Amino acid sequence: MERALPHNIEAEAGVLGSLLIDPEAIPLVTGFLQPEHFYRDGHRLIYAAIIRLFERREAADYVTVCHELERENKLEAAGGEGYVIDLIGCVPTSGNVEYYARIVERMAILRRLIHAGGQIVAKAYSENDVDAAIEYAEQLLFDVRQTYTNQKTIKPHISDALVNYMARLEYLTSRREQLVGTPTGFTDLDRLLGGLQPSDLVILAARPAVGKTSFALSLAHNAALKHQRRVGIFSLEMSQEQLVQRLVSMDAGIDQQRLRTGELYDEDWERIVTSMATLSECTILIDDTPALTPLQMQSKARQWFAEYGELDLIIVDYLQLMQLPGNDKRQDNRVQAVDEISRQLKVMARELNVPVLALSQLSRAVETRQSKIPMLSDLRESGGIEQTADVVLFIYRDDVYNPDSERKNLADIIIAKHRNGPTGEVCLFFNRSQTRFQDITPNALAPSAVDPVTSGYHRLQTLQEDDFD
Repeated sequence: MERALPHNIEAEAGVLGSLLIDPEAIPLVTGFLQPEHFYRDGHRLIYAAIIRLFERREAADYVTVCHELERENKLEAAGGEGYVIDLIGCVPTSGNVEYYARIVERMAILRRLIHAGGQIVAKAYSENDVDAAIEYAEQLLFDVRQTYTNQKTIKPHISDALVNYMARLEYLTSRREQLVGTPTGFTDLDRLLGGLQPSDLVILAARPAVGKTSFALSLAHNAALKHQRRVGIFSLEMSQEQLVQRLVSMDAGIDQQRLRTGELYDEDWERIVTSMATLSECTILIDDTPALTPLQMQSKARQWFAEYGELDLIIVDYLQLMQLPGNDKRQDNRVQAVDEISRQLKVMARELNVPVLALSQLSRAVETRQSKIPMLSDLRESGGIEQTADVVLFIYRDDVYNPDSERKNLADIIIAKHRNGPTGEVCLFFNRSQTRFQDITPNALAPSAVDPVTSGYHRLQTLQEDDFD
């Protein structure tokens, strides 16, 4: 015997009866309840008629609803005048209309989930490509989750928002001497950003070979080892082995070239073993699957959350190597694809409540002008990246473009956009042999004439290579 799909006819009747006796209750449910959420066809027709009248700013009562259904030749299909009258007697007042409506909504979501399950089963029987079948299943489930998430009620009154803000303010005050977000491990950058904040999408952009991956790994190393934070890395360009080699080089302080070629001395081995023991104790998760879609990435991140606990940072290296399901790769569509990818990364950051650091390429326009310092307009293939991102960071190294630069091995980290704080720039030392970014000694950086936290730091052209830890 086939099981009936989830439904609650009494709750559906309760919603309709409440709206018929009290049309002023209609706005309480129209924000989340749709006609297709009703299980009984007649109830869908009646609710749709109520909504049409409401949208036309006409009275919605027993008489007008029956007239509207009659005008559409749907009165009999809805159950007739007698059934509409019976609905009025289902409830004494409209006081519980939202409660009834939420029951109807939940039943509809469960039915949609069952329908998605049927589609997944059918796809599994007909599809030989396992990856395609899994991606299809994930997309269906993601669509159901998005529908449910988007329909959750948020209390709009400022009094509720003020209560939440006061709790947040008290929390911040209690941690005045501590960073609220995930530390980058770079002192001056943390002073400007306050660490990387939960639910923020942070874009790190630079031209090739300037050090995007090196900076991201240096940050991951700092956060995981110095501050015991959990870090997940999606590497779409480099293999897990290559990233591990870089992390060992950073932690052991051994030239990466010697690690690559095996030209090691006896004393190196002790440092390598110590480094590996240290790294194995921290939580750094690495997935090097190429050409991930945002949905696949979110699914893997949720698995990490389930297995290792909540992450404090997710790194994506890099954005332009991600794909959309079925998206063609023509240049005309690539702009839209990158816009959508950046938007979905922001959705992932919000849903998982974790900062997402996404690396991004800069356009070749940088190379064509005299000043090579990046600007927001240089973000490659997309204006949507700038709009979606909460923070945009650029890396500029003068010695990449000027071999005789007086600022060798120095890197400017430019905060070009900071949605909730100051912009500015800080200077770091770039250790070439270990492809590692490091703080410069405090006395090498001077604050600007005004408050450094609100204005950032001036770059000092007099900094020398030995002005670092």
